[in-house]
Amino acid sequence: MNILDKFAARLNSFKIGYRDYWPGKNDINTFDLLTRASKAGINAADLNFPDHFENIKLQELNETLKQLNIHLNGLAMRYYSEEKFKLGAFTNPEKEIRRKAIEETKKGIDVLSELNGDLLTLWMGQDGFDYSFQADYRQLWDWTIDALREITSYNPKIKIALEYKPNEPRSFSLMPDVSTTLMAIKEVGKKNIGVVLDFAHVLYADEMPAYSANLIGRYSEILGVHLNDGYGKWDNGLMIGSVHPIQIIELLVELKKLNYKRAIYFDTFPDHSGLDPIKESSTNIKTFKKLNKIADKLTNNPDLNDAISNQNASKSFNIIQEYLFK
Repeated sequence: MNILDKFAARLNSFKIGYRDYWPGKNDINTFDLLTRASKAGINAADLNFPDHFENIKLQELNETLKQLNIHLNGLAMRYYSEEKFKLGAFTNPEKEIRRKAIEETKKGIDVLSELNGDLLTLWMGQDGFDYSFQADYRQLWDWTIDALREITSYNPKIKIALEYKPNEPRSFSLMPDVSTTLMAIKEVGKKNIGVVLDFAHVLYADEMPAYSANLIGRYSEILGVHLNDGYGKWDNGLMIGSVHPIQIIELLVELKKLNYKRAIYFDTFPDHSGLDPIKESSTNIKTFKKLNKIADKLTNNPDLNDAISNQNASKSFNIIQEYLFK
């Protein structure tokens, strides 16, 4: 029932304070970031493509991951290479830009396959709209579904995970919530596509995290979990459990029921407050382990299950308090 102890983190966070951490070193590369992250207890990696692969050799990357005892969790696409991607990648009005986005995604799949990985995450923040009468909604949707079909067909051994978010950088994302994302996955109709659930994005979408996880498990598959916290107004990226510890525990219970076995990715932003990234990541891991122990005790707890079956919130909360506030 335990979630495996694979912990990844936002790798770019480990650039914070690089002048003090690496005196006299101005060229901070992916190997440096991985090495620093490993000192925080990070033992899994989600690498951004293509930016984390600039001027590095895949063989050397494999050797570094092995030396640091870091498991490659997967790659996450970032559409930065073309200025015109700001107006959309899969939804761009220019056909050649849409094609470039698809081909760049295929390159990411090829690199992932060469690294013996199997998970590619798509966060399509640039695919959306900002104004009324700016977009042909049917056309944007069709272009995206067609792109996802082509991408999932390219290498069926690679799982494609959609990470939804209500907005940012676009004012309205094409896939802003769990329902729209699941609807798209159904329309794509391929087995190797699922969802990355980001806790702060879920709050931002005004959803209950455990309920969203349940829906994903019912209609698709949870391929990744990004843990963080926030106030639901935007993507705060706070340390886990700092605002919503009970909701995180409920999510962990649901993940155990769904037999989730992949890494936990701490998508937090220590740079917003100038926190030391090693201490921040270490705190996330420590907090997660404490909350996960509580989730272990609450999973299949007969008293809690009885309270839930009767929708008795008072009884449920009293049971949770016994474990949470010791």
